[in-house]
Amino acid sequence: MPDSRPIAVDAMGGDRAPHEIVAGAVHAVRERGLPVVLVGSPRVLYESLAEHDAAHEIPIVRAEEALAMDEGALASLRRPRSSIAVACHLLRRGDVSAVVSAGSTAGIVATGKLRLKTQQGVLRPALAVALPTLPHPTLLLDAGANAEVKPEILVQFGHLGAAYAELAFGIAEPRVGLLTIGSEAEKGNKLVRRAHELLDAAPALTFAGNVEGYDLLTGRADVIVTDGFTGNVALKTMEGAVRYAFDELRRSVSESRMAKFGAFMQRSRLRELSGRLDAEAYGGAVLLGLNGTVVVAHGSSSARGVSAACRLAADLSASGLTSRIGERISAHRSR
Repeated sequence: MPDSRPIAVDAMGGDRAPHEIVAGAVHAVRERGLPVVLVGSPRVLYESLAEHDAAHEIPIVRAEEALAMDEGALASLRRPRSSIAVACHLLRRGDVSAVVSAGSTAGIVATGKLRLKTQQGVLRPALAVALPTLPHPTLLLDAGANAEVKPEILVQFGHLGAAYAELAFGIAEPRVGLLTIGSEAEKGNKLVRRAHELLDAAPALTFAGNVEGYDLLTGRADVIVTDGFTGNVALKTMEGAVRYAFDELRRSVSESRMAKFGAFMQRSRLRELSGRLDAEAYGGAVLLGLNGTVVVAHGSSSARGVSAACRLAADLSASGLTSRIGERISAHRSR
């Protein structure tokens, strides 16, 4: 059942805030039918909304402070009235169904943990990103919330990701893989080797074994777990490689008439592939393990990316993901 409460959008977070954030919120309201509330400086936001003739269409909640993109986790303590802090406060109070922000990832994670708290039994929240595999996306976590973890936390990431994959992708028994440097159980550092043992013995998880970097887009696992440092490097490396490949493809197909003709004949397939590999189409990462739904959009998100993030937040909130994670973690702890 759809949640009638609005989505709180941190309008001051992101490289292109507030104008692209506001434009994305307007698109989410008008084209997707989603209720949205903007959090930020009223004066700035009214001016931006007026450009879209939407000054009376989307409500604003005041927050005079904002976290800069280069500010880290400590900024959440220095700026208790920042736009992301106010948005999280609205979620904790139950006034909104979810939070969307394209701001500093470190600031969002720290503020979310401080304002919303982790769910009972959750050791660390994790950023989960959907990778564009077929026939359904593969979930990678952690994508940047925790640079250092313990083996037990990687097992819990497996449970967080499995709960997400079950609800979002309809997978009955998600296969969980461990990202490392070789498929053999003994490959990797001490952390990975111990995590492999624990994942293999976890009764509530379907462990697919170790996966390597080139398995990220093969669909070998439905959920891939790793520490936040490795996950973030892997994700950005993949995004950069995809961007480079498409830039080279565009250059190649414009070099001759024959190449242009071939590209024209394959235009529908190329358009479908481009759309599937477009990171903005997925809406961003989800911060799993908190008492509420928080979606972290890409820092350079355009209006289209912000709108997609709102759609993702609405879907996950309505799916009951937070409750499902709580049930899974509780069952895991009781074993």
